[in-house]
Amino acid sequence: MNLTALRNLASKNIIITGASSGIGQQLALQLAYKNANLILIARRQDLLEQLQRKCQALTSGSVAIEVLDVSIAKHVQDTTAKLIKEYQHIDILINAAGFGDFTTFVETDYSLWNKMFKVNVLGTMLMTRYIAANMIEQHLGQIINIGSMGGKIATPKSAVYSATKAAVIAFSNSLRLELRPFNVQVTTVNPGPVKTDFFKIADHTGNYVKSVGALMLDPEKLSQKIIQAIGSPVREINLPHIMELGHVFYEFMPSLGDFITQKIGNKK
Repeated sequence: MNLTALRNLASKNIIITGASSGIGQQLALQLAYKNANLILIARRQDLLEQLQRKCQALTSGSVAIEVLDVSIAKHVQDTTAKLIKEYQHIDILINAAGFGDFTTFVETDYSLWNKMFKVNVLGTMLMTRYIAANMIEQHLGQIINIGSMGGKIATPKSAVYSATKAAVIAFSNSLRLELRPFNVQVTTVNPGPVKTDFFKIADHTGNYVKSVGALMLDPEKLSQKIIQAIGSPVREINLPHIMELGHVFYEFMPSLGDFITQKIGNKK
């Protein structure tokens, strides 16, 4: 079966991690309009139940929820095994779980680094490990990993977060090549700042949100771009375009890129 079979999202089984807020939540709402069968995953049951009700009112498909902390390996293994047994096949996996913290690196401690890597990187890898195996068996599927422009252009006060997202990008690039022979597409989404609750945790002072207001992405429009890429061999989605151009410039002129990033990027 060709990858284009995924373009008609009605009755497709779609897992979304980090579904209770941010990009994951917006994707859930928009995919509900497409009548997909949604499996929404997050840590907080109350928020998941609220989202489940909203999505179910929009769709003729099913909307299931699973309370899961993707940083706990055994729980991820058990949950994915349960879902594969119940649904038989997963068509699309969207790894949107993640968080950040904008603090000077030497002011942070190991517990924060450990948690951020477990959620942003290892959680993404664990979910992918078990679901990709199912997709290989059916010879069809798409995995969408939410990275960040921060993984391409690291700025001050985001050393750990940028490291996690750079890892997600590198992981996705290798996985894409491994899974291509099995008709499984891997797409990485690298957004700049998005108008979500992400910054309630990451931006302690509120200064960053104020300073980058003009670059802020609308989560609804970003989600539309992501959904448009389903069923297509899209390698990456990088937004906003000015930051994508900035990354290209940075690669060609790294010393000047460092200078500009130090001056312009230090807004946290």
